[in-house]
Amino acid sequence: MRRLVLAMAMVGMAFGAQAADMPDLPILRGSVGGPRVVNWAGFYVGGQAAYGASTTKLPSSLNGDMTSTFIAPTGSYNWQPLGWASSSRTGYGAFAGYNWQWEDAVIGIEGNYLHGAISSYTSSTGFTYGPAPAFPVTSVAYSRADATLSDFGSLRARFGWAAGCFMPYGFLGAGVGSQTINRFVSASPPSIAPVTWTSDTKEKLVYGYSAGFGLDTMIVGGLFVRAEYEYQRITADIESNIHSARIGVGYKF
Repeated sequence: MRRLVLAMAMVGMAFGAQAADMPDLPILRGSVGGPRVVNWAGFYVGGQAAYGASTTKLPSSLNGDMTSTFIAPTGSYNWQPLGWASSSRTGYGAFAGYNWQWEDAVIGIEGNYLHGAISSYTSSTGFTYGPAPAFPVTSVAYSRADATLSDFGSLRARFGWAAGCFMPYGFLGAGVGSQTINRFVSASPPSIAPVTWTSDTKEKLVYGYSAGFGLDTMIVGGLFVRAEYEYQRITADIESNIHSARIGVGYKF
């Protein structure tokens, strides 16, 4: 028994001496207590899909130049003014950027692009009535217009906070895009004079700014998923306001 105790003591002394000679190994941050902190620094790319609701301040007399060419057979056409345009559409696009990280704080710059014809439209219908007592409908006038933001690219500044595998963030951005205004008018019965201008399309480059917030979640390796809300304001001659929810998948190198 005495020999066994002596042998165990000698082994313990040898192990202690060997451990004393080993270099100090730093404990990885987050490995003992607390969540693991993900390294978000570096380049990343990804794709995204969006669902957006758009409201556009179209002038009520936008189609006046076309409706003025219609001459009713009797009386006049009852053209009604247009209201603000609104609708909801989907879109898709891509993003790429670079992050800098200090402890838990993350600051980055990102290029963001969305395509998908997010548009808004409005229409009006006016009726002209005949004399009493029947008040028959003698003419119908129809007017329509829509504003479409088919493409928009922006440059964003992002401010995030690393919390384990999650990184909530906010952003501010500015960019340019392509806006198309489509217009159409019609009337029944036909005008007494030939009408050749019943539709019109104009496309122009517009600019705007955006703001929002989101959450990036690291899944495995450099693969992460994204959920995001963005507000866009197009400050062109015809102003549009777009609220969109986005989901995406990206990879950080």
